[in-house]
Amino acid sequence: MDGHAFPVTRTDAEWRARLSEEQYYIMRQHGTERPGSCALLYEKRQGTFSCAGCDTPLFASTLKFESGTGWPSFNDPIPGSVETTTDRSHGMVRTEVHCATCGSHLGHVFPDGPPPTGLRYCINGVALNFTPNE
Repeated sequence: MDGHAFPVTRTDAEWRARLSEEQYYIMRQHGTERPGSCALLYEKRQGTFSCAGCDTPLFASTLKFESGTGWPSFNDPIPGSVETTTDRSHGMVRTEVHCATCGSHLGHVFPDGPPPTGLRYCINGVALNFTPNE
């Protein structure tokens, strides 16, 4: 992502003012929340999950599923809302998921999800906001 221009950009000071300390660590420094620690893991209402950094809609609740991992999991993002990069940290190779609008780190995607996509977008709950349908 270095050198990649995103539609929404902020200075480091602006990110720190907008995000909580935990959100900043996860979304701007590629951290991970403790499994099971976010209330959005248990969110079951119909609605939309959006980026906590820029409010871009990322995932529809209809594609959320219980993976047993301790993080909110989704089959597929809203088209065009996320981008991926190769993450070689921690001695492994994974596919990182970040917001296509602001570049914030969201989590990772794995090829072990249920049909129809077979994908599991494993997303840090604190990187998301939830808006229920009216």
